Amino acid sequence: MKLIIVSVGHKMPDWITTGFNEYAKRMPREAKIELLEVKPEPRTTGKTTAQIMEAEAQRIFAVLPQGCLRIALDERGAQPTTKQLAAQMQGWMREGCDMAFIIGGADGLHESVRQTAQHLLALSALTLPHAMVRVLLAEQLYRAHSLMHNHPYHRE
Repeated sequence: MKLIIVSVGHKMPDWITTGFNEYAKRMPREAKIELLEVKPEPRTTGKTTAQIMEAEAQRIFAVLPQGCLRIALDERGAQPTTKQLAAQMQGWMREGCDMAFIIGGADGLHESVRQTAQHLLALSALTLPHAMVRVLLAEQLYRAHSLMHNHPYHRE
């Protein structure tokens, strides 16, 4: 089973890449995190925001593995605690399919991505930079996995 992070954006600052890689490398082989970067639509073409988001949605759909569980990160999604996320992940892992966590670009996710997702997840009620979300998500996936396996990383 893989944890796939599909994220609109490329050429991230070094600190984003370093932070993401730190948590990704901590994950055990049975819960490996894989990052699939999706090229953002240029903002200089005169397209509307809706057209930009639709183009990015098509790129997202093109890289999503068949049969994966789709979890879209969206500000209107559920905001679980870390314990609740760990419990959800345990349930999803029992289903035996890969999990794809989808992060939109600067304008967010197109409605078609939200509608085809099995779950909507919010990391915070705050508006977060989409690049930073990949680091926060990787850390939370590591923390949830650690909690599931009684690793001392998570403290209460």
